[in-house]
Amino acid sequence: MAEGLSAMARTGRHAAHVTAATAAGFYPALHLLDRPVAGIYALFTPIAFGILSPLPGAGRERAATVLRAVPAAAVLVVLGTVLAVGTWPAVAGMLAVGFALAFGSACGPRIAGAAPGLQLFYILACFPPYEPGTLPQRLVGLAVGGAFLALAEAVLFPDAPEPPYRTRIADALDLAARAASGVVRGEGPDPGTAARLGAAGRELRLSRLPAGARPTGAGRTDRALAQAGAATRRLLDQLALLAGHAPAPGDTASAELLRGIAASCAETAAALRRGRRRRAGRVLAGPQLLEELVADFLKSRAGAPAPRGVLVRRSTVLTAAVSAVTVRTAASLALGGRERLYGLPREQFWYAAEGPARLTAVRIRGNLTRRSVVFQNALRTALGLALARLVAGSLDLSHGFWVLLAVLTLGRTTAGATWSAVRAAAAGTLAGAFAAGLLIVGAGGSSAVYAALLVPMMLVAFTLGPLGGPAWGQGLFTLVVATAFAQIAPVTWRLAEARLVDVLTGSAIGLLCGLLAWPAGARAEIRYAMSGLLRAAAPLVRATATAVTEGAGSGKGGAGENGTVRSGAGRSTAADGSPSPGVRLTLHRLRIAEAAYAQYRTEPAPDAARDWLAVLDHGSRTLVGAYWLPRTDGMPGLPPEVRRWAREAAEEVAAATVRAAGFPPDGVRVRPAPLPPEVAERVPAPLLAPLTDVEVWLRALARDLEAGSPPEPGDQPARYTTASHSSASADLA
Repeated sequence: MAEGLSAMARTGRHAAHVTAATAAGFYPALHLLDRPVAGIYALFTPIAFGILSPLPGAGRERAATVLRAVPAAAVLVVLGTVLAVGTWPAVAGMLAVGFALAFGSACGPRIAGAAPGLQLFYILACFPPYEPGTLPQRLVGLAVGGAFLALAEAVLFPDAPEPPYRTRIADALDLAARAASGVVRGEGPDPGTAARLGAAGRELRLSRLPAGARPTGAGRTDRALAQAGAATRRLLDQLALLAGHAPAPGDTASAELLRGIAASCAETAAALRRGRRRRAGRVLAGPQLLEELVADFLKSRAGAPAPRGVLVRRSTVLTAAVSAVTVRTAASLALGGRERLYGLPREQFWYAAEGPARLTAVRIRGNLTRRSVVFQNALRTALGLALARLVAGSLDLSHGFWVLLAVLTLGRTTAGATWSAVRAAAAGTLAGAFAAGLLIVGAGGSSAVYAALLVPMMLVAFTLGPLGGPAWGQGLFTLVVATAFAQIAPVTWRLAEARLVDVLTGSAIGLLCGLLAWPAGARAEIRYAMSGLLRAAAPLVRATATAVTEGAGSGKGGAGENGTVRSGAGRSTAADGSPSPGVRLTLHRLRIAEAAYAQYRTEPAPDAARDWLAVLDHGSRTLVGAYWLPRTDGMPGLPPEVRRWAREAAEEVAAATVRAAGFPPDGVRVRPAPLPPEVAERVPAPLLAPLTDVEVWLRALARDLEAGSPPEPGDQPARYTTASHSSASADLA
């Protein structure tokens, strides 16, 4: 109940912003200056950016987005005005503009939010009559409407700002710091702390955030924040495993490293709360402290033999430290620092030295594939709008831009969802057209009546429409446009009829495109995306295990400059230091799969039998292992049977990964063989710890595969929790 009232209050405030901005521009332009063209653009600009576009952020952030979008809207108005010379030029322009704006959503949430509104400006301008002389009026109306909307968003009933994602990361890191300190103090198993860590990790999932608050942009800041969030989730998972089991007595090396993890987490959290620094440089103090602790830990761990349980625990502590280093480095990059990446796998932070243009080009090129849901949605939208423009122009429909507006607002990512929206919109438009007809017949040509009704009608429509769905939205908007257009020129009840015909025509075109172009949406595409990710990850599992034991492709390792740990590239980098083809392919497939999963979460009827997030984490964990595990130039003196074990265990996980890519009905159950105790006894002490790291990593990958499989008969559906993918928990007990 409270949430419903809060949503209504928030929608009501937003409706007041749009209504005030519309009235402030429309009434003077039409009734004082007698500039109807400027009035139309002053009317539709707040509607485009305030109602049609789900701009992210609070009032001031939305105001800034509107002001930045107005110049782009002006370009589209000029383009549409020029191409309105004929139907075919307008159709060609609609195809190009529609695809470019819809595809641009891959570059960030602000572009994605503004894209529907920007589409409307080309739509308005590209329809007859062809009157280039009215272009100044159009641009003035656009500027006035945009300025008034920005002013209303900033000062009229401003919304409280949403906490940024970096604040969520900071809160989680504070919890991680306390948990690491608790493990050092030897407080014993603490299921409560483990549960809180798991809950904090779930809150960092992007699906828990409003669309505009997600760091999904192509720039360095968003990429770094997304990486920091993912690494924080891994860190919380590893600390939950450590907190859930008794500490190993006398393990001073692990205790020292855990203190470093706690200090690093606290420092990173404080920096994230402070925000961006004005001067470039290293944002976080204490350079390389945690890396130095990791280097000391590796030397200490390699010195003397230890029981298996201690080795597994140390491997988990080391993995947590790696996650903490990743979080700190990514946070520094997100805050504007120029991290020099001493001792860090550069391919993991490949974006650090790239400029905005290069990063945007990488994002665009990566989504230029028919397997990208971004590409699919952009192509579906562009074809639908172009076809609607062709039909409206060929049939010379009155107010034909309503046809395109229906395609734009009613199109969904699945044919079923589109049909549901179209049915509701048709019913709502019919009711609204009937009410508008009665209003026009009753008020006749009295302009004063329409002028008096427009403001309260907009306030009601813009409040109830978003809350009530397509039926309410289309019905009430029909009344709004009838009331507005009746002030511009004399109208009859045929205006309501034209509105109904145009909406039904646009609905039919949108439904046709939905049926012909990827009708199942992400529900079908997600299987291809996840399968591609698993098939790309499988060879990387083999290559990483080989790089650890054989040193293949690894020319660097051990301690780096100033005593810091340096991760050997293994098979994760090419000879020139760039990511290897296997890493690039896996990273590309991971991004495509993440986009498909993000859309999948917005569509109805998800597949509860599979946990796709576990598949995504499998791909992410594979990459992290490829970046960090090959720290040596190989293991000279390693017994042949140990090399054979590593090769066979990696092959077992890789083969299971390939099997999982086919999504067998009974799922995948894999248990990589542990290092035999009698074989481990013959392994030199300095080499046993890296082998344990590989074993723990392979177990974690196996658990990811099982978590993403359908449940066995009689089991509950697999849910992806910290316990379901933590590695070697039995060995820690």
